[in-house]
Amino acid sequence: MGRFEGAEKVGIRDKETRQLLAVYPYKIDGTDEEIEKTVKDWYYKQSCIAEEFLLKSYVDELTEHELKSRKDDDTKKYIS
Repeated sequence: MGRFEGAEKVGIRDKETRQLLAVYPYKIDGTDEEIEKTVKDWYYKQSCIAEEFLLKSYVDELTEHELKSRKDDDTKKYIS
């Protein structure tokens, strides 16, 4: 059983503070190693400074609270 099996969303998290830096916007698929590589490659392409952040971060599953907050934010976009 993989670490990301059953995960709805994953993102890049700071190793020291555990703060979520970015949420991977696509569906995850593959082995843990493939998912980590895909997410890190995606994050690296986002900006030049991303390389420095990647040295101090890791790929992690979003918590239930983070998932709920994200869904609430998405709902607010459509209510005006």
